[in-house]
Amino acid sequence: MTFYNEMIKGLWKENPIFRLVLGMCPTLAVTTSVENSLGMGFAASFVLICSNIVIALLRNLIPSKVRIPCFIVIIATFVTIVDMLMNAFAHELHNNLGLFIPLIVVNCIILGRAEAFASKNPVMLSIADGIGMGIGFTLGLTVLGLCREILGAGSITLFQQAGLKWEIGWLADKTMILMILAPGGFIALGCLLGFMNHIQSLIARAKGKAFTPPQHLDCRHCTICKWGE
Repeated sequence: MTFYNEMIKGLWKENPIFRLVLGMCPTLAVTTSVENSLGMGFAASFVLICSNIVIALLRNLIPSKVRIPCFIVIIATFVTIVDMLMNAFAHELHNNLGLFIPLIVVNCIILGRAEAFASKNPVMLSIADGIGMGIGFTLGLTVLGLCREILGAGSITLFQQAGLKWEIGWLADKTMILMILAPGGFIALGCLLGFMNHIQSLIARAKGKAFTPPQHLDCRHCTICKWGE
């Protein structure tokens, strides 16, 4: 187990959105534009990396019976910092994301990495895990947001307050408003998940192996739900 291997696993092999299918609430809700996707991705990544560091440092001091409440308090502290910074320096983006910023506290990706990794590994590996999962989550949100915004609004928005928004002229009369509505999120996500599985199947077939999704890494097998047993 090395720093590099832990960092890159979240980009493809254990991508939180496309491989583990975690964090679906913010994934489907905020990906109506690239700006919202990047904002949520950066906010979640900051919280993930910082909480992983603190939990890894305190892992031998936190009693096992109260570890989940302790993790939530640590995560909530960094979420509050992100919420205040975003409100101060990117107020419009803060308003767009709304309730989904405070809900990072209970994001299953962040809480899951705290329980499954940071609480059992040293600081440097926990940092690598946080960086990799954070980048993977941000990339997943951005790809989904890019598809939905282009097809649904005919534009690409990076930071509207700074004028970083581009209209795609030839799509002006060909947009599908469905893609920026709730059903469009499910449709786009399903298509991207199918595409990812197809690529993974081709890679496995080229190596002479059978492709099976990572069944042991999804929400059903998360140890958080069994913490009281």
